[in-house]
Amino acid sequence: MSAISWLLILSGVMINAVAQLLLKAGTNSIGTFAYSAENILPIGWKLATEPHIIGGLACYVISVVIWIMALSRVEVSVAYPMLSFGYIVNALAAWWLFGEAVSIERMAGIAVIIFGVFLITRS
Repeated sequence: MSAISWLLILSGVMINAVAQLLLKAGTNSIGTFAYSAENILPIGWKLATEPHIIGGLACYVISVVIWIMALSRVEVSVAYPMLSFGYIVNALAAWWLFGEAVSIERMAGIAVIIFGVFLITRS
């Protein structure tokens, strides 16, 4: 796989991970809300105008464009498993930014993901 292919894949994965973290920050600022007919407009408006959520959605759009560029260069059977790196980035970033737990089981799962992606990229 060429350097540009790696760069596109990793950029797409990282921007997608940032999108997830921004969405989480946005929902943290809005707080928990009930699903009800009365909440559709007020919560919809809060979600639509919350800066972190807008940023997260923008990151998704950018990551899709980058991902399409990557898929034009790399087989999907190789590229798609690389999205798993997002699990690792998000687990560590959520621990650092939001104080979420990263247990031994999660660390073991991350190790398995890394090993699996390594095996796929070697083929």
